Amino acid sequence: MKKFLLLVSLFAATVFSAQAQDTDSKVESLEADVASLNERAATWDKILKALPKISGYAQIRYDYSDVGEGLSTFQLRRVRLSFDGAISKKVDYKLQAELTSFKLVDAYFSYKPFTQFNLRVGQQKLPFSIENTDYGPTKIELIDYPMALTYLVAYSEKLGDTTLKANGRDLGFKFYGSFLNKVIGYDVGIFNGAGLNVKDNNKSKDVVARLSIRPVAGLLISGSYMWGEWGADFLKRERWGAGICYDKGAWLARSEYIGGTTGSTTSDGVYAMAGYRFCKNFMALARYDRFTWDTDARSASTDESYTVGLLWQPVKFLRLQANYMYQDLHTGCGNTFQIQTSAMF
Repeated sequence: MKKFLLLVSLFAATVFSAQAQDTDSKVESLEADVASLNERAATWDKILKALPKISGYAQIRYDYSDVGEGLSTFQLRRVRLSFDGAISKKVDYKLQAELTSFKLVDAYFSYKPFTQFNLRVGQQKLPFSIENTDYGPTKIELIDYPMALTYLVAYSEKLGDTTLKANGRDLGFKFYGSFLNKVIGYDVGIFNGAGLNVKDNNKSKDVVARLSIRPVAGLLISGSYMWGEWGADFLKRERWGAGICYDKGAWLARSEYIGGTTGSTTSDGVYAMAGYRFCKNFMALARYDRFTWDTDARSASTDESYTVGLLWQPVKFLRLQANYMYQDLHTGCGNTFQIQTSAMF
């Protein structure tokens, strides 16, 4: 009997030992599989982080106007595709293309070693004015930029016999940074002054500088200056501007003055706008906008416009805008009505 019990015990011990070894083997196999999956996931995370972020937007608008010869048209205003990425923690880049009539609008990389001192090289926004620098087409509240920005800062800028349409951008480099916990910011750059995707058209370079102060949350005070020469005749191109903006919570208020000398003609303009957010995604706005083409003949060359608008953004990636504008131009008066839809991804 004792021998039988001993044999049974030995058999049971052998079985339990085999099961334990099998369990240990399975656990080790599972641990190896988990480690392999974690390694693959980490590899994919690195790959995904290295890939650029793809984004873009399309803007479709309708314009009706009885100014001059009148206008009634739908327009595919902008279709942009952007690629943003980082090469390292201190180096990133951006490529942005306009697809309606293909052109690169942004193509630059930034080196950011310190908060106080950074470098951006390539085609980029000119660091001039509040609206050109801080309010892009998917952020600006009214459909059109003010006249002074349009006619003096490379949106539809008249330089001799040429109209420079460069979306407020140029090719060059700038140094930028901020101090005192981002209360004071600066930009200083050197640019071709010739527009998008083209070589310089003379041996002169444009110098652009901007100083910004943010004393409290939502408040921005800014001053800008630009000096350059255009074309083979070295046409003088000098610009200056100053502005203030409060944009926080329910209220928005923004005003800028921009002046400039082109050749022997001095022009200037000013706008003042205000807005109120009734809720997070619905806003009402009003703007007064004035531009004088030649300050030596101010009464005969001044254009004014009065705009009221509504902005509704029902979801994050969709904006609807409606503007009514009364224009009192030196060439005639009239009404303009605009509707614009912006879809983003």
